[in-house]
Amino acid sequence: MAIYKIENKMLTQVQRTTFGDAGVFERQHLQAMLRDQIEIISPDTMIVSEEFGEWEESKRRIDLLGIRTDGSLVVIELKRTEDGGHMELQALRYAAMISTLTFSKLVTIFKQYMDNRGIEADAREQLLSFLELDEPDDDNFAQEVKIVLASAEFSKELTTSVIWLNDFGLDIKCVRMHPYENGDQLLLDIQTVIPVPETADYQIKIREKKQQERAARSQNRDTTKFDLEIDGKNFASLNKRWLVHAVVSGIVGSGVSPIEVQEYVKSIPSGRSKLFEIFDDELTEIQLKELIMLEDVGGKHARTARFFCNAGEFYIYDGKTYVLTNQWGNGTLEMIKLLADRYPSLNIKFGAVYS
Repeated sequence: MAIYKIENKMLTQVQRTTFGDAGVFERQHLQAMLRDQIEIISPDTMIVSEEFGEWEESKRRIDLLGIRTDGSLVVIELKRTEDGGHMELQALRYAAMISTLTFSKLVTIFKQYMDNRGIEADAREQLLSFLELDEPDDDNFAQEVKIVLASAEFSKELTTSVIWLNDFGLDIKCVRMHPYENGDQLLLDIQTVIPVPETADYQIKIREKKQQERAARSQNRDTTKFDLEIDGKNFASLNKRWLVHAVVSGIVGSGVSPIEVQEYVKSIPSGRSKLFEIFDDELTEIQLKELIMLEDVGGKHARTARFFCNAGEFYIYDGKTYVLTNQWGNGTLEMIKLLADRYPSLNIKFGAVYS
């Protein structure tokens, strides 16, 4: 985005520069200015430490550590570079390190910060006043750690990472700072790029909706375990897909053709039309996976993740290789019951395990 000045009824572009060319240093200038006017990039925030690094076995330091009026801690990282480097990863480490801070510990940290700056005040009273509390509320103190990243620019990799992390409940803000030269003046254009201010409320609602949907999916996921007995062999605490694999393996291992099993499964109401992927020749694990991946269409998981295709999991029968699908849902238990009835000599018994 360009900045123009209005002069003599004309628009004249103000030339953008870099912090380096303008002689602006990260710690000496940027950090010092923003420290004293932190509301520019992080409203409702008070700085409680600068170059904070009070943890064992680490030389890393937080540029600025703040606290918000809601009691959440704020990690503020500054860069004058044109891509932001890896500041999001650095800030995540810092956020984890300070997540266990107590109010009393923060008082000690804040007191040291004020002493270093020659500020004469009671650290505890200053914090309580800022938080509008009469007494510390440890139950609600520092329940969240927010992150503010401020840089001359951000790479696509960094912004993509931040958006993804925010979708999972983190609170990371990216603030872009562009310096401009206007004669003897040095101007600074500061813009919040994540979240976009105009859509911040909407993005928060979308993020909360996604979190609720993920939680609902997790709660609805069937995690039941089963004990199985087949042909005198016992298997304990199998999930549904491994229960199917053990039953089919027992049936095929008794000499039944995989094709016979597949045709029977196709014929039952709770069955499915395709039980196996079938390949000519007796294949090794590597060969099998290569052939399966020939039909991979991309996506979150490789196509091999949809089959029991590791060594010892697939079947060689009559010169062909049979690989069993591991995608099982509704109707699975009914299918296994019918398979048990179909092959009574194997004495197939199974039941859910309840803790």
